[in-house]
Amino acid sequence: MNEKQELPERAEEKENNEPNEVVLALELEKKRSEEYLTRLKYAHADLENMKKRFDRQIEDIKKHCSEPLVMELLEVVDELEMAIKSGQSSDSAQVLTRGVEITLKKLRKALENEGVCSIDSLGKPFDPSKHSAVARIEREDVDNCTVIEEVRKGYIMKEKVIRPSIVKVAVKPTSESEAGVCPNE
Repeated sequence: MNEKQELPERAEEKENNEPNEVVLALELEKKRSEEYLTRLKYAHADLENMKKRFDRQIEDIKKHCSEPLVMELLEVVDELEMAIKSGQSSDSAQVLTRGVEITLKKLRKALENEGVCSIDSLGKPFDPSKHSAVARIEREDVDNCTVIEEVRKGYIMKEKVIRPSIVKVAVKPTSESEAGVCPNE
């Protein structure tokens, strides 16, 4: 009978040990969970700090991104000031004109460096995405809807029209019953 009495005691010990193991496992999982939560909080804080740093860097870039263009434009301002001084000290309009031509050349170069180029319109077919027509002129000697005069130059910046050319367009002479209108004019 001794053996039978020992068996229930061992079963009782096992039952007593199982809750202890469960409690220990629970405590271990709580510690791991707290550790993961702490890591998550640090990772979140790092992410927020990185976002703030990137935002500051973007703001700095925005503030100073036009600096090279401004430097080139300041050279143009210097040239214009020199042209004015030369024109004032000389009675010759030719000196002033030459100074302005040199300045215009520098300004065009600065624009070119920024990806800006003029729209070539004269003698080209009217294109409503690049041109804005202000007049239709009847002419026999040119094709219908051809740009015959550029009132104001248009410009493209990096393949985008930033200012359309203002143009006059040739149309064939028509009788009153015919409509000689260029499409999209």
